[in-house]
Amino acid sequence: MSLHPALQPYADAWTHSIEAISELVQPLVEAEWNRRTPCPGWSVRDIVSHVLGLDSEMLGDPRPIHTLPRDLYHVTNDHQRYMEMQVDVRRHHTAPEMTSELEYMIIRRNRQLRNESRDPGTKVRGPLGTELTLEEAMRRHAFDVWAHEQDLRTALGRPGNLDSPGAHVARDVLLGELPAVVAERADAPRSSAVVFDVHGPVEFLRTIRVDIQGRGTLESSPALGPAATLTLDWETYFRLACGRVTPEAAADRIKTEGDPDLTAAILRHFTVTQ
Repeated sequence: MSLHPALQPYADAWTHSIEAISELVQPLVEAEWNRRTPCPGWSVRDIVSHVLGLDSEMLGDPRPIHTLPRDLYHVTNDHQRYMEMQVDVRRHHTAPEMTSELEYMIIRRNRQLRNESRDPGTKVRGPLGTELTLEEAMRRHAFDVWAHEQDLRTALGRPGNLDSPGAHVARDVLLGELPAVVAERADAPRSSAVVFDVHGPVEFLRTIRVDIQGRGTLESSPALGPAATLTLDWETYFRLACGRVTPEAAADRIKTEGDPDLTAAILRHFTVTQ
């Protein structure tokens, strides 16, 4: 393998999730491709189209030339318009067309990963013309594909892989967003701490400490006398963070202690995906 060791976990996570997606959708009949998913506005077909679009961009394929309809209620910003292009262009594709394209894309991406010899710090193109490192691109991609595998599992009633390699990548990506959620968006008091106690297939205890300047940092040590503590299961945690469920709908699965205004603000700003 020529793949840099720092990139291997992300390649493994992507491989695990994309093969699970392929296995999930191969036997579906046409009507099942239209099932709603937890991803707002997207069906099973749309989720698979989105994954195909993401991987085509990782391959460096040109983006489709396509005009979006004006009545897509779930498309409200430039990022969503960018992502919707690859979805809408496939909305009339049949089940065999979708599975054939997925199979071919997996072959091409596996070949690309086998031949990948670039350094993790190499700059690559991201969404909307942004630039990011190859390592960050592969990390984000592994997270995205795992999250969408979970969308499909929910829609099809096939739970699983909550502790797969992609789940652990997702944990790290979402934890990286927590300091901003607590310190900036929820405006936690300065010189305070907030504890997150997550149990289930992926479990962790993390503290966000807010310093005197209002900056948040992520720590693995518990805090004495935190301003707030949130206890919840892993599935609820990632579904909240990915905007798949509202705090109100998940209230019976979240235990909060401490400042009620602060915990409410944290949950209100918990979604970090676009």
